[in-house]
Amino acid sequence: MNRFAGALAALCLAAAGTTAIVVAGPAAAAPACSVAYHVNQWQSGYTADITVTNGATAASSWTLTWHYAGNQSVTSAWNATVRQSGTAVTAQSLSYNGALPVGGSVSFGLQGTYSGTNDTPTDFALNGVSCGDPAPPVTTTPTTPTTPTTPTTPTTTTPGPPPAGCAGAAICDDFEQQTGSTPGGRWTVGAANCSGTGTVAVDTSVAHSGGRSVKVTGQGGYCNHAFLGTSLTGLGSSHLFGRFWVRHTTALPTGHVAFMALRDTADGGRDLRAGGQNRALQWNRESDDATLPAQSPAGVAQSVPLATGTWSCFEFEVDGGAGQLRTWLNSTVVPGLVVDGVPTPDIDQQWLNRAWHPALTDLRLGWESYAGDADTLWFDDVAVGTSRIGC
Repeated sequence: MNRFAGALAALCLAAAGTTAIVVAGPAAAAPACSVAYHVNQWQSGYTADITVTNGATAASSWTLTWHYAGNQSVTSAWNATVRQSGTAVTAQSLSYNGALPVGGSVSFGLQGTYSGTNDTPTDFALNGVSCGDPAPPVTTTPTTPTTPTTPTTPTTTTPGPPPAGCAGAAICDDFEQQTGSTPGGRWTVGAANCSGTGTVAVDTSVAHSGGRSVKVTGQGGYCNHAFLGTSLTGLGSSHLFGRFWVRHTTALPTGHVAFMALRDTADGGRDLRAGGQNRALQWNRESDDATLPAQSPAGVAQSVPLATGTWSCFEFEVDGGAGQLRTWLNSTVVPGLVVDGVPTPDIDQQWLNRAWHPALTDLRLGWESYAGDADTLWFDDVAVGTSRIGC
């Protein structure tokens, strides 16, 4: 290992919000893989968002292994099956994210506890091959030389302009760069609990802007959850604003459904969810099933339905430090979807029965139905930042 590679491999996360890229191996040979390990930690716990980039050997499933140098203990994980034995940790792909092409990436996350130091692992291995080792050589069969042809001028690809209407957001995606049938890049497709017949796909027939959106075919029943998600840990703020455009086919039902979920590490990793109930928009806190607004007739009257067959702009603000939340639909604030710190009967009185200071680490868009309600949804022009983005 040369000095440059050794220095990179020795990087550790001493504070929240730093990222270590573990890449090693001789400069003359491509590494078998690389791992970005981004940690957010507090006094006795942490979350880690891990992105694995494959080298020169495609895989239909993957297993990533590493060892912790301290006494870290993994307590939960998402987008992978993670097991720990002593200091050794093994993360395995799930049914929906096993394919890892040459140069492809996959992301997953975990939550754990620690005391003392919480150093970054340095011995990652993908499918048994150390990420510090060169990728296995590719064997080619020699061919008979042919008459040289006149060299052609190399072509270059100019990146397209950033999506419009993002107002400096840290995350801004109109899905126009998606080339496959399933969202990739920053997005991971799956479900945190269980999955069934719900699907997520890039769609070129319906879009809010450009020529692409993401279509979620949401089925009824708890185990038909289907989502696309991305990490928010790189934003480095507990005060977040989000904006996306959504179109759906079936009116919000009487039963409880959700089309957005955000993992809250300050609430035991449980979800903060947005969706509907009693035919109107609502927020729901997974840990205690609190709803916003309260599901009384007076509370529901302070919310609004979500129109079908047309694009709607859904905006939200979550201020973790102040414990406040606001929601706009098509640029108009929804009174029943506001937590302002002052308990209001039928709106946020139930929500404020306990202290609430969320710390959100991911964003997932899709469909959860807790009964038999199905819907088909399209999402487009998604943006997240630290100031209001607007429609």
